[in-house]
Amino acid sequence: MANEIIFEAKHMRKEFGPTIALKDVDFELRRGEIRGLVGENGSGKSTIMSIASGMQPATSGEMFYKGEPWHPHTMVQAQDAGISMILQEANTIPGVTVAQNIFAGHEEEFSKFGVINMGKMNREAQKILSSFGIDHIRAADLIDRYTFEDRKLVELVRCVTDATEILVVDETTTALSLEGREILYKLIHKMAENDKAVVFVSHDMDEILEQCTDLTVLRDGEIKGHLTREEMDAPDAVKTIRYLMVGREIGDKYYREDYDTSHSDEVALELQDVSLGKIQHFNLTLHKGEIIGMGGLSGCGMHDIGRIAYGLEKLDGGKVLRHGKEIKTPLQAINSGIGYISKNRDTEALILDGPIQDNIVLPSIPALEKFTFIRPKDEKRLGDGEIDNYRIKCHSGKQYVNTLSGGNKQKVSFGKWTAKGSEVIIMDCPTRGVDIGVKQAMYTLIEDMKKQGKAILMISEELSELIGMCDKLIIMKDFAVTHEVMRSPDLKQTDLIEYMI
Repeated sequence: MANEIIFEAKHMRKEFGPTIALKDVDFELRRGEIRGLVGENGSGKSTIMSIASGMQPATSGEMFYKGEPWHPHTMVQAQDAGISMILQEANTIPGVTVAQNIFAGHEEEFSKFGVINMGKMNREAQKILSSFGIDHIRAADLIDRYTFEDRKLVELVRCVTDATEILVVDETTTALSLEGREILYKLIHKMAENDKAVVFVSHDMDEILEQCTDLTVLRDGEIKGHLTREEMDAPDAVKTIRYLMVGREIGDKYYREDYDTSHSDEVALELQDVSLGKIQHFNLTLHKGEIIGMGGLSGCGMHDIGRIAYGLEKLDGGKVLRHGKEIKTPLQAINSGIGYISKNRDTEALILDGPIQDNIVLPSIPALEKFTFIRPKDEKRLGDGEIDNYRIKCHSGKQYVNTLSGGNKQKVSFGKWTAKGSEVIIMDCPTRGVDIGVKQAMYTLIEDMKKQGKAILMISEELSELIGMCDKLIIMKDFAVTHEVMRSPDLKQTDLIEYMI
């Protein structure tokens, strides 16, 4: 049974209008594998498995599951048959309980004469949560009270059952805390040991090399290579994988190479004695030409600081100041030259059911207006400029954002603020879900922003990113600052972890 082909795609093709996402792809998955799937944003890696898991149909081609032709019409149908996919973005149902999310589509198991026994559903859901080692989430609670990271764990619980034969993990770890990642890693290795199969889609090369047994690389909708575990252990494996992904050598420069922490004396943004819930009397001063980084474990309070700085939260006390004027709302923030790249881009940063151009142009509308009228050619010029700058993979600015890959969505999130010319940019997990080439380009952009005198507050769960890019680094734990350190060539991740845990 081990090493037996469990899923196979032959000549798979997928078109989105004029955009070809997959070109004649052949793909095999065997029992006992944790198959890494990597490629640049828009390479087609998520598309293959979304078709396999019933999210969307292929344009042409064949699929086989357990040796039989496979034509799933819905994700529920695929999950019932044993193929489950955890999506990159939030996929829980708001306004209902954790238990109702876990058993969505299977309510009849708890129904009698049309009435759902919620007590029984809650008890069963709590048992399942405990079996995953997730004891801090209560099944009877509304899902809305939990963080983005915890909601991803609920999705994991919902997706994986005793019937699951194939689990597709699509960039999920970028949305998980360290504890959540360990839960996921333990689960996928247990599945592989039990002759089930896992497809692991990730941009984190270290994670891929550490967790996967095999690797498939895609580029522009085509499979460019496969690596065995032995080949993944080779000294030049990362270089080989990156070359297959982009079709060229990626330069060695990644993070900033300078250690110049100088900046203007002019204050660009100030948080004075800010209090919100568990955050008490927090202070921060950000100058023009300065990059301040904030790190810590998920739930430490750093993401709340970003929301506070953008005026998204009503404070219990204190002030957010920009040029001496108080910022209380996002509109005031935007008008004062502050941009915000949210960690939760699909719900807070982008209008998914809108065109790329409209998303990019939205903050700039007041500047484009002439006597309450906006010329379409001005909108197109601004939108096309950012599409070109970020090399967003699309057929035009009229393409809807919900058709883009995660990384291309993130480029749109950046583009709306660079188009606006924002002088202060709050970046919450700015490179989440983007490939190595795009990360490199974004880091260069951030470095250029510093040189231009822009002020950046970078919030990230990737310590390497913070160490590599920031002038000053603030570590938080339990909603309070535990450590501050300046940029240095000697600074290591191990120097910071003790202040986080």
